[in-house]
Amino acid sequence: MDFLSEMKWRNMLHDQTPGVEEHLNDGMKIAYIGFDPTAPSLQLGNFVQIMVLKFFQMAGHQPIILMGGATGRIGDPSGKSEERKLKSYEELDSNLSFQMKQFEKFLDFEGPNKAIIVNNLDFYKDMDVLSFLRNVGKTLTVNYMMSKDSVKNRLETGLSFTEFSYQLLQAYDFQCLYNEMNCTLQMGGSDQWGNITSGTEFIRRNVENGKAFAVTSKLLTKADGKKFGKSEGGNIWLDANLTSPYKFYQFWINGDDRDISTYLRTFSLKSHDEIVKLEELALSDARQVKQILAEELTERVHGKDDLASVQKVSQLLFNPKSSNEYLKSLNEEELEMVAGEIPSFEINMADLSNGLNIIELLTEQTHILQSKGEARRSIKGNAVSLNKVKIQDVEHIINENDLLKARYLMIDNGKKNKYLIRIKK
Repeated sequence: MDFLSEMKWRNMLHDQTPGVEEHLNDGMKIAYIGFDPTAPSLQLGNFVQIMVLKFFQMAGHQPIILMGGATGRIGDPSGKSEERKLKSYEELDSNLSFQMKQFEKFLDFEGPNKAIIVNNLDFYKDMDVLSFLRNVGKTLTVNYMMSKDSVKNRLETGLSFTEFSYQLLQAYDFQCLYNEMNCTLQMGGSDQWGNITSGTEFIRRNVENGKAFAVTSKLLTKADGKKFGKSEGGNIWLDANLTSPYKFYQFWINGDDRDISTYLRTFSLKSHDEIVKLEELALSDARQVKQILAEELTERVHGKDDLASVQKVSQLLFNPKSSNEYLKSLNEEELEMVAGEIPSFEINMADLSNGLNIIELLTEQTHILQSKGEARRSIKGNAVSLNKVKIQDVEHIINENDLLKARYLMIDNGKKNKYLIRIKK
């Protein structure tokens, strides 16, 4: 694989400095992308840059993940209209530690071009302010730094010296990696072009015969113009505790048909031929292609077991023929996944000990239905199911023997209205 050709084929390449193509054709090279740990987990927006590193590694080169233990304490002004609120050191360190483990899923950390993780706090932790001003701050003029969009775009709304200095830190990061690890290329999103080229300028000025390069990728946006990686509920995280595997899977299933080709080329590790065939299939069966992509990405991010659970939950929620036996096959984690996707209620185990009338469950205990009269009509109309079994008797009594995994009940009212009830002991 030729890295730049791959980026072009995938329509991901935005810009590059002169000479980078010849440089990459001259043996294995080392490149880095920086990630600031300002969030508790990596999220879908980060996944684009993870894929850039993945394609770089697949092309035979060596990727460096630069964790912003230092820059995260400052805040990158790029793409921001106002000053960031500073995170505590404890929060940043916790985020960094968690994100470092997440990266292990996506890149190869063994072999001749194994991925490397570096923390840029190591570059600054023993540096005093005077050394920083002499050795780092002296390299670039204020005029040069003011010419960058990340600075110009903030002049009217205000920019602190703290965030103004971010450009210097990122540039010095590049110089440190260049000197210590022979890293000659920095990559990132197109909004990072100013910071990245400041780094190439640092190396040109401070390293004898120094020559470094830059490559940026396009910022991914959805067909409707909205920011990629967000849903109505907020960010799509790459951590199951923040975005469930089911919600992650559904993000791709519910995506705009117009985005299918972009998502396939940006995120799929299938061959070019396979991707082209899927793009052709999407013209006639977009949902099938979205399902194929959702399965691939859910497995890569969350693993085979979580994908299998997601598929079981999807079958339960969307296949009207799912049965009582199928529902019973779900484990407790899968039932909790169901509870996160449909309205859920809690009742006390004591209310079941002597048996609970179905009418009371539907009204007094859960308010699934607003009145006993409405509940009776729904039951007589053959609309109510308990654990996928139709209830036909308004006097039906529910007890502990009806519980799924000793603590759940599922109610269907018609084809679309589903509810899960947890039992508190």
